[in-house]
Amino acid sequence: MKWHKAIETRSVLMLVLILITVSIGGIVEIVPLFTIESTIEKVEGVRPYTPLEQVGRNIYIREGCYNCHSQMLRAFRDEVERYGHYSLAAESMYDHPFQWGSKRTGPDLARVGGKYSNEWHVAHLIDPQQLVQGSIMPQYPFLADAEIRTDDIVDHLRALRLVGVPYSDEMMDEAAADMTAQADPFGDHGGLQARYPKAAVGDLDGDPTRLTEMDALVAYLQILGRMVDFADYDTPDLRQ
Repeated sequence: MKWHKAIETRSVLMLVLILITVSIGGIVEIVPLFTIESTIEKVEGVRPYTPLEQVGRNIYIREGCYNCHSQMLRAFRDEVERYGHYSLAAESMYDHPFQWGSKRTGPDLARVGGKYSNEWHVAHLIDPQQLVQGSIMPQYPFLADAEIRTDDIVDHLRALRLVGVPYSDEMMDEAAADMTAQADPFGDHGGLQARYPKAAVGDLDGDPTRLTEMDALVAYLQILGRMVDFADYDTPDLRQ
């Protein structure tokens, strides 16, 4: 077509038309976002992490677990059949940063909470090859010996509140006590579980006399995928 040739042979004209096209596309995509309160659909059950879970998440990131494990189930038939309902954006709304990823040397962990016992997680972290033959996962026995502090947790939660995580004043006031109680099989868990439903409580690392990094990491792993009750959602049919 003559008009097509006219555009292609005039670089300035082509550049102007490209800028116009890109601008229109950008406006169409961006303007609607200003008309809605949030792009994340609210999902019942999603809550901030307990102080102990949050410390465990920090350890998870510190040790580079995200390099081999994603936390995002895509809406593909093979992933839904293996792991369960695909991931919802709201499940990660309080993650800073989120742990989605796409690289899987090991399995996805988005639904690992409640799948194994605390004892299994401890044994697996100490010596993965003992439970999973051929595993190339490093060993983390030092987590069971590394005790964690409780005196700086309020500052941590306060920083997270600044970026939108809805920690209440009560959660702040009880943060240190909640950390200790969550890993204590004889502790008072009523207030903790009222503030943080479905939190794993009790003897997490096999040694209730100390609060360790193993306690924190197990607490974090045991909540992954358990906040939302997917029995309330229709199982997606991805056979097509």
